[in-house]
Amino acid sequence: MKGFGMDGIVGRLKTGILLFFLVLGAALCPAGPRLDKSKYISIDEIQPGMEAYCLTTYKGTEVEKFGLNVLDVVRNISPGRDAIMVQGTDERLIHSGPVAGFSGSPVYIQGRLAGALSFGWSYSKDPLYGVTPIEEMLEVGQIDCRQESATQMGFTLDFTRAIDFARINKQLEAGLAAGSSGGPGATALPCPLVTSGLPAAVVEKLNRQVQPFGLMAVAGIGGSDNSQSDSSQLAPGASLVVPLVTGDITMAAVGTVTEVDGDKIYCFGHSLLGYGSIDLPMATGKVHTVVSNVVRSFKLASPVEIVGALRVDQAAAVLGQIGAKARMIPLEIRVDRYNDAVRKVYNCKVADNRLFTPMVLGPAVAGAALNMGDLPPDHMIEYKVDIGLSGLNPITFENISTSLGLNEITTEIVGSVIILLNNPYKKVAIESIDIDIRIAARNVISHIWSVNLSDSRVKAGDNIDVSVIVESFLAGKKEYRYSLKIPDDLAPGQYDLILCGSGDYYKFLRKAAPYKFTPQNFTTLVEAMNNILSIKRNRLYHLFALPPAGIAVEKALLPELPATKAMVLGDAKRTLEIQPYQNWIEKSLETDTVVIDEKVLKITVEQ
Repeated sequence: MKGFGMDGIVGRLKTGILLFFLVLGAALCPAGPRLDKSKYISIDEIQPGMEAYCLTTYKGTEVEKFGLNVLDVVRNISPGRDAIMVQGTDERLIHSGPVAGFSGSPVYIQGRLAGALSFGWSYSKDPLYGVTPIEEMLEVGQIDCRQESATQMGFTLDFTRAIDFARINKQLEAGLAAGSSGGPGATALPCPLVTSGLPAAVVEKLNRQVQPFGLMAVAGIGGSDNSQSDSSQLAPGASLVVPLVTGDITMAAVGTVTEVDGDKIYCFGHSLLGYGSIDLPMATGKVHTVVSNVVRSFKLASPVEIVGALRVDQAAAVLGQIGAKARMIPLEIRVDRYNDAVRKVYNCKVADNRLFTPMVLGPAVAGAALNMGDLPPDHMIEYKVDIGLSGLNPITFENISTSLGLNEITTEIVGSVIILLNNPYKKVAIESIDIDIRIAARNVISHIWSVNLSDSRVKAGDNIDVSVIVESFLAGKKEYRYSLKIPDDLAPGQYDLILCGSGDYYKFLRKAAPYKFTPQNFTTLVEAMNNILSIKRNRLYHLFALPPAGIAVEKALLPELPATKAMVLGDAKRTLEIQPYQNWIEKSLETDTVVIDEKVLKITVEQ
């Protein structure tokens, strides 16, 4: 009988197994809550030509109604995602086109909530918007098989190589690839990152860094506005602000509330970072105005009062909780400037996030340092930094920089924070960041003008007197003297005596002793950071290179190891990193300048 042969039996078994797993999958991965048709309209009920409206805040804290027209329903606009296409009919929307900050504005059709404005097109002449369906938004935060990873998005750092703060900061400036919701040519409506206390050039640089994450940095007109705290609340259409920096300097992302369900707030209609679990402050907001722009119009708004925290960040929406408290890091920046009679103190708090914390920290430092204007061409910066860590010793360092703007100070501060928050060895909680900055209007760059030796041909055990004259453009010449003792057991031959500034000293160390800057665990990571941060720029370094002796096995130094044993350990079959142990005699002298070059002299040790 047909169907009862071996092929038929196998086919029925396959069908049965498939049905079993479909039923099991449905049980383990529920489809989410059933849509309440009295409050919400499903995408299946929506047809082109239907009239609609959205609620949003155009000015102040008042929620207003804006007319829309449904253009179409688009299925699978991106994998697993649908959208409703609408066009604004209100004269203000026609004038401004798509507005950044409208993200999350609830859209109603037949008096029921259909979804939220979420994406649009740059340079669009018409107020065209894509709407994220409400059924997709309400699934955010549900515990099911589609929940995104709770691992925070951050920076992926290569710790197989020596730590390099400059390389890490280039990674920050380059930004990270971030997905965008919407169809071809469309992007998620950016959230304005409204700033105060930052110079225009700093805002422009910040904008380049945050654009990949759906933000657009714009200069604001002030900080928090607590005068509106009584009238502002998180209701559908109200502004929702995410304060990434609060206090004397502010940076806050602006969006809109879509739906309120008890203490749950659904907003944005698209992701912020899109990685699942999130912990960022959530505040009410006041809109000062909508700035119409040919490229992208945007809301100019300020936070009013922090009332909760964002907890879940997924593709269709961000979910906040009223009454929750997000962790923030106290930041204090003290600035003494040559053109300011008063020492300025800036007290802020920064959101604790692996990605956003370092991203906004550099601009905050720049805002404080440049409050009284840009730096003159000839300038010197002295700084001290203390990064407090919960349950651990703080990271502290101080140094000097000259005629390089804020590049060196921000590279070290931001690089340290990126490493601490994104290291793969240990979860680190930063308790505080304290920064002291002193800016003087003078250039302290210097060059090595001449080097004199008492003798360049010596014997083992002899002393060499070294005289170095350093020339500075403004301070003239200054002589430094010291004595170098040749080791008693040094073999005859020719050796290098290197005199240099901090930059060339660091290059020498990275080549001669990379193990000092390459971590294997959290302890050695902190050691590597401290090894870099302890290199002072206002010192003249003297290095007498000795022949390699023994080996370095990762962090273990074996300088007296016999050559035969060194060959055994250096076998290619072994997994431990082995390299020759480079030894040298080192001395440094404190100077009033920053030496930027090097001189290499040959010393001959005779028999």
